[in-house]
Amino acid sequence: MRNDVIKVRVPATSANLGAGFDALGMALSLYNVFTVTSLLPHGEFLSDVIGEGMHEMTDVSANLVIQSYIEACARWGVEGPGFELLSNNAIPLCRGLGSSAGAVVAGVLIANSLNKLKASETDLLRAMTQIEGHPDNVAPCYLGGMTVSCWDNNELRYVRLPSLPSDMHIVVAVPNVKVYTSAARDALPNMVEFNDAVFNLGRAALLTAAWATGKWDMLSWGMDDRLHQQYRLKLFPGGDVIIDRVRSIPGCLGVAISGSGPSVLAMVRGKPRKVAETMCRTFTEYGVDSLFFVLEGNACGARLELSL
Repeated sequence: MRNDVIKVRVPATSANLGAGFDALGMALSLYNVFTVTSLLPHGEFLSDVIGEGMHEMTDVSANLVIQSYIEACARWGVEGPGFELLSNNAIPLCRGLGSSAGAVVAGVLIANSLNKLKASETDLLRAMTQIEGHPDNVAPCYLGGMTVSCWDNNELRYVRLPSLPSDMHIVVAVPNVKVYTSAARDALPNMVEFNDAVFNLGRAALLTAAWATGKWDMLSWGMDDRLHQQYRLKLFPGGDVIIDRVRSIPGCLGVAISGSGPSVLAMVRGKPRKVAETMCRTFTEYGVDSLFFVLEGNACGARLELSL
């Protein structure tokens, strides 16, 4: 009979939200669950995966939870035990829904717990950010809800914004196309026009202020972007047209690429069916299979259960 040691549940996330490139992110009610089923000697690991990534993530060297655990232990100067890990993955890989960030968050939390380090919230988030490279996914994944975060490669600042209304749905269309973060970064220009920078500054400020004050009719402007979406929409079929089609549907308050794509996210007040159907129909027109989720944007952050 299995005797679990630690269980960590982490949510999907949507980063680069609207105009908030590398700064705004939101947790979504779709979860991966990572369970440490037994402890092993230092440096020894076993991995079993159910669901997304089951064919490529059983290799310990490719398992980001284990690799993040190892890196976190090294950063904190401890020699933690090895372990056997069971991953139940529901978050699609390489689709802009923060699966990598979730693995990093889980690995850091396991390192903190197994070694009884009692790191503070800020120290945990700093370690997660250092491993991931930027905070816009790990902050909402760990804290839940919508977060604003800034990172200067040393200091981290973050704020969790108020919850969405109960009748707000997050519709996410996930095409059967992978966009790797490296390719999404390579698609961006080295320089942007001054007017585009000013455009995004105003839109990001508006998005944050509207969210903080509940002026939801302002979200459509706040979700506009000129820094990354126009380049990344070209990386997957249908990307050039799907946002324009969806944003005009009644009840849709804003639409954007999720993370670096190719998933597309829409914030809908009221019935989400027409938005979901339009998203999937557009991908079908361009020869791409897709699925959609209707999720909550007030998702809980990472949750850890101990049986030590």
